[in-house]
Amino acid sequence: MDPVADLKGKEIKRATLNELVDYITAGRGVLTEPVYPEIIRMISANLFRTLPPSENPDFDPEEDDPTLEASWPHLQLVYEFFLRFLESSDFQPTIGKKVIDQKFVLQLLDLFDSEDPRERDFLKTVLHRIYGKFLGLRAFIRKQINNIFLRFVYETEHFNGVGELLEILGSIINGFALPLKSEHKQFLVKVLLPLHKVKCLSLYHAQLAYCVVQFLEKDATLTEPVVKGLLKFWPKTCSQKEVMFLGEIEEILDVIEPSQFAKIQEPLFRQISRCVSSPHFQVAERALYFWNNEYIMSLIEENNHVIMPIMFPALYRISKEHWNQTIVALVYNVLKTFMEMNSKLFDELTASYKAERQKEKKREKERDELWKRLSELEVNNKVKKK
Repeated sequence: MDPVADLKGKEIKRATLNELVDYITAGRGVLTEPVYPEIIRMISANLFRTLPPSENPDFDPEEDDPTLEASWPHLQLVYEFFLRFLESSDFQPTIGKKVIDQKFVLQLLDLFDSEDPRERDFLKTVLHRIYGKFLGLRAFIRKQINNIFLRFVYETEHFNGVGELLEILGSIINGFALPLKSEHKQFLVKVLLPLHKVKCLSLYHAQLAYCVVQFLEKDATLTEPVVKGLLKFWPKTCSQKEVMFLGEIEEILDVIEPSQFAKIQEPLFRQISRCVSSPHFQVAERALYFWNNEYIMSLIEENNHVIMPIMFPALYRISKEHWNQTIVALVYNVLKTFMEMNSKLFDELTASYKAERQKEKKREKERDELWKRLSELEVNNKVKKK
């Protein structure tokens, strides 16, 4: 639709929509049964459309500005009206469910791929209201969001509304009854965790981490599969994603129970040791900041006999070799806390590390001497042949 064509008609439509918004907001007893299908027909005719392909075929949501919807002045009023309709004290879900059905919800979910963040923001509120008012649609809405995420992870890697859908899920998870149903646990492990794999994770990571932590606050026994899942999807070549993963791990450790921490400490701290050793200083710095967190420090102290031997070799090596002085200073602080926690173990680890280094140097020397002898033999053989 040409946004500059028929300006007079558009102005009349805008004024009418404004009038409808005011009427439904101020009026009482205006929502009689016959108007429900008419309202939904008007909303469907205005909102449901095939979204155009991006004007920029190489559109990168992290770098490029989104294409804003030209007809937004009208769309905004339709969304505004729809929200007032759903939030009206006269609204009756028993009548509403005849017209707001699964087909309607599917069309609404398709619109979450809109490039315009203003539209996605309205959609988020609308879908949340529908989820709250129509109990019969809840399982269907969750299933369809599940399908959108699976298609996004395993097929397209493109869907603009992932962050908004995760935000809705954050509220939904918050309301889950205990004990959690197995379908909800499956959703966490099979859908939410694989969302960490996608390249554009930064666009929705905050909302995703919030959903994961919500699950762990509901059921602590999910901690082990979640942490092991994150370690499985740990980024190998993208330092920006590594920093995000470390942030999420800290959020998880903030709510972890000591009994659950004991189950994941070894694989987790092996990964943290690798992060601390990263040549990318932001990754190393983010990992070392764990030692500024009082609760994490108390967990480390309680389990220092397990964690110190895992962390010590990397820390000691970095203290002597790392190129960045900020990292070296942070490492010295960590070594100092380890020494204060368990000086006996610290001395043993220092001695064994130095002994191992001596053995390594001896092996290197022997290897060099062997190469030297082989070179001499080769030279002697050449001389004899002449």
